[in-house]
Amino acid sequence: MGAERIAVTDEAAALLRQLRDEHGQPLMFHQSGGCCDGSAPMCYTQGTFMTGPQDVLLGELEPGTPEPVPVWISKAQFEYWSHTHITIDVTAGRGSGFSIEGPTGNRFIVRSRLFTEEEQESLTPVTYGSPG
Repeated sequence: MGAERIAVTDEAAALLRQLRDEHGQPLMFHQSGGCCDGSAPMCYTQGTFMTGPQDVLLGELEPGTPEPVPVWISKAQFEYWSHTHITIDVTAGRGSGFSIEGPTGNRFIVRSRLFTEEEQESLTPVTYGSPG
């Protein structure tokens, strides 16, 4: 098995479990590259944000929710970040976007680092596009 492209901190995993319980639906992330929150990871209930052929599935987080949490990014942004390991974390404060953690007084953030040469050679393949 190759290197993973994404990870989640214990603190962010705890918030994901809380949000899953509160909303009663599976969750997903779309790594924003937009104007509102810059490069903030946006968390939605699955089906609220529609992904499509212009998106790349980076992987799925296992934060202790009943199902994995997929993490998507646009193809264009993936071209810039393809060499980067992403860790989803959480910090105090409220983001200005549409991510569902806003009312909790916390916001998801990305911590990133470049892959090592060894990791780069063993990366797991990404999936392009989504049925929605």
